[in-house]
Amino acid sequence: MFRALRPDAVLIQAVIAGALSFAHLHDLAAAAGQDGWKAWAYPVSVDLLLVAAWRRMRIDTANRDAWLWFAIALIASLGANVATAGLLDMANVPAWLRILVAGWPALAFLGGTLLAHAPHPTPEPDPVPVPAPEPAVDLVIERTPEPAPELPPAEPATEEPLPEPVSQEERSEPAPSAPAVPVPPALLAHAQKIADAHRAQTGEPIDAETLHTRHGMPAALADSIALQLA
Repeated sequence: MFRALRPDAVLIQAVIAGALSFAHLHDLAAAAGQDGWKAWAYPVSVDLLLVAAWRRMRIDTANRDAWLWFAIALIASLGANVATAGLLDMANVPAWLRILVAGWPALAFLGGTLLAHAPHPTPEPDPVPVPAPEPAVDLVIERTPEPAPELPPAEPATEEPLPEPVSQEERSEPAPSAPAVPVPPALLAHAQKIADAHRAQTGEPIDAETLHTRHGMPAALADSIALQLA
């Protein structure tokens, strides 16, 4: 279904202004020696340059070239409107105006080419919102204390019987001597010779320690020989 057309005051005003400007440009071009279809092409060229510059200005507001070509097209349109209002003799157009009208196509082509091939500004990427850091939360873990292990019941201490006191008489008694080791007769005869030599040198009988240390006899055997030689 088609949408119902509603009258728009702004749109009607734009159509009227465009038609009047178009007619004034056509009349000026025809008076400057551009007859036929060429006179109709001049208004189209001026209006297209004006629209192209305006669109470029909306895309890139910092583009000075777009502002310059918009001003040139606007001056050309306003100049034609003022010139055809009776201030200019349309039957006798000055030479400088004829030169401007004749050179307009090249000027409009240059402006249109520069506007069409101007680099488009690269849109800056939207900043990625950085989430605010969450406040640090100290985790406190409560631990239930484990019950202490049960110890086995302590056994009652047994009292050891104290040693019986030793009487003075038992302390003075000498320890029983170890049983004598049997000595072979040949070894006893040899030990007798050693004892006699020791008595002749020292004048004392030989003891068990001397037999053990000097003659290499076992301690028990030396004791038995010393007892038998005494």
